[in-house]
Amino acid sequence: MASNDIIAALATAPGRSGIGIVRVSGPRLDCIIEPIVGKPLPPRRAVLAQFRDAQGAAIDQGVALYFPSPRSYTGEDVLELQGHGGPVVLQLLLKRCLELGARVAEPGEFTKRAFLNNKLDLAQAESVIDLIDAATAQAARGAVRSLSGEFSSEIQELRTKLITLRMLVEATLDFPDEEIDFLKQSDAKESLKELQTQVGAVLEASRQGSLLREGMHIVLAGRPNVGKSSLLNRMAGEEVAIVTDIPGTTRDAIRQVINLSGVPAHIIDTAGLRESEDPVEKIGIARTWAAIEKADLVLLLVDATRGEAGADREILARLPSALPCIRVMNKIDLMPRPAAVEQRDGAAVVWLSAKTGEGVDLLRATLLEAVGWHSTGEGLFLARARHVQALNRARGHLKQAGAFGCELELLAEELRLAQEALSSITGEFTPNDLLGEIFSHFCIGK
Repeated sequence: MASNDIIAALATAPGRSGIGIVRVSGPRLDCIIEPIVGKPLPPRRAVLAQFRDAQGAAIDQGVALYFPSPRSYTGEDVLELQGHGGPVVLQLLLKRCLELGARVAEPGEFTKRAFLNNKLDLAQAESVIDLIDAATAQAARGAVRSLSGEFSSEIQELRTKLITLRMLVEATLDFPDEEIDFLKQSDAKESLKELQTQVGAVLEASRQGSLLREGMHIVLAGRPNVGKSSLLNRMAGEEVAIVTDIPGTTRDAIRQVINLSGVPAHIIDTAGLRESEDPVEKIGIARTWAAIEKADLVLLLVDATRGEAGADREILARLPSALPCIRVMNKIDLMPRPAAVEQRDGAAVVWLSAKTGEGVDLLRATLLEAVGWHSTGEGLFLARARHVQALNRARGHLKQAGAFGCELELLAEELRLAQEALSSITGEFTPNDLLGEIFSHFCIGK
């Protein structure tokens, strides 16, 4: 899908750096190359050159790289001007490209053109920004596997098997009077069961990959002075929150991302929950409840030396019923009680000391178990919420297809819908508004 316009943008982050890159993509870049570089460029060879302005004066000296279509990132002609990473120099170089007929690229437009020109499928295109945004090493490795096409290959294999099954059903519908029973001869019922199992396996891997990408959002809640800030500091490995003996020290939410066995955990330390007349503290408490509403999991901290009181039970009762909660009995260093994990009323209770660190490893393992993480991360691909939703739809349609039995028209429709759901993952079937939403989250220049 060729585009008639030329786009340009800074491909490196703003600010001072040793090297900065201006990237250009579009048809017939001679109108950009010769005025700036002063000569044609050989394909895929680094050329030292002076970059010149409209009057022929040097803007910078650097390396020019030219990638002719179709062997380029976008599938179009691509030019990279690699100069010194000063903001003023790079803006002058970008301005010169715009004077010569380019326009500023939209967020993600280079990768969007790569998708439209069949250089990447949609899942691979999404993994580009996932790799840039990866918060842990395992997330980065998962993004690389998705970018290399491992996830897309899994989806393509499912689609191929589904198409074969659809062909058998359609053949039976088209030739009802034939003596050959296409479905029985090919054991279509068993093929459908195998397909259901395989979709379930990919769905489970995708859930793990989605967790690896999105991480978990955890709120530390509880009464004042139960050790929420101390626990945040202990898990973060640094003093990110102020800790004092004065109740109500934490007035606003403090956010910190930590690494839990490769899974990014966004931990939010909040104001202590209690009745207060202090207007500032009341705002902090209101924000605590707002954070709880958006959380994936809550850690309710209790002072183990005092035991669980009525105020703690009131907080527990007010939590959303569907929100997982782990009770943390803190300050066991002040009492003869070892670190441990118990089950109480169907929920985990962890005994630990945020001050000494005893039992914090037990809490880390309990957190991962609570959100369903059961992988080392090796061999996982990164997946997005929309991928999980699409696989869920496909599994639902396949389950419905199995329930229809001999009603071939309904069976054929459910198989079609299942294929459509799988196709939306890699982009064979994707509404334009979804493409706009996906690429709008990219950085400009990628």
